[in-house]
Amino acid sequence: MDAGWVEIGQVADIPRLGARRVWVENQPVAVFRTAADEVFALIDRCPHRGGPLSEGIVSERSVTCPLHNWIVELPTGCARAPDEGGTRAIPVKLIGDHIFLATCKGDVPCETGAAA
Repeated sequence: MDAGWVEIGQVADIPRLGARRVWVENQPVAVFRTAADEVFALIDRCPHRGGPLSEGIVSERSVTCPLHNWIVELPTGCARAPDEGGTRAIPVKLIGDHIFLATCKGDVPCETGAAA
């Protein structure tokens, strides 16, 4: 795998409509799997009060924070209106069934989200 990416497991490690919390570069990252087997990753911190998005409810391409019900879009990390703010989306690559997350090293653009 190219520099700047770290393998965190396989798609089957995450239940459909579920999440798994991993650590990348000393930051908690929530990795989500949708019903359509899309995989997204966000810094595991709700933009409202820092709640653990990895413990939220996944629905289609969003997650609802378990603390105050803010809805965060999985592809972008942006809170759904009328709420404002966001958490950083981490680029994801799937190679076969293996999940790789960007580590923000090299030329990987960590400011934007990416879906596999």
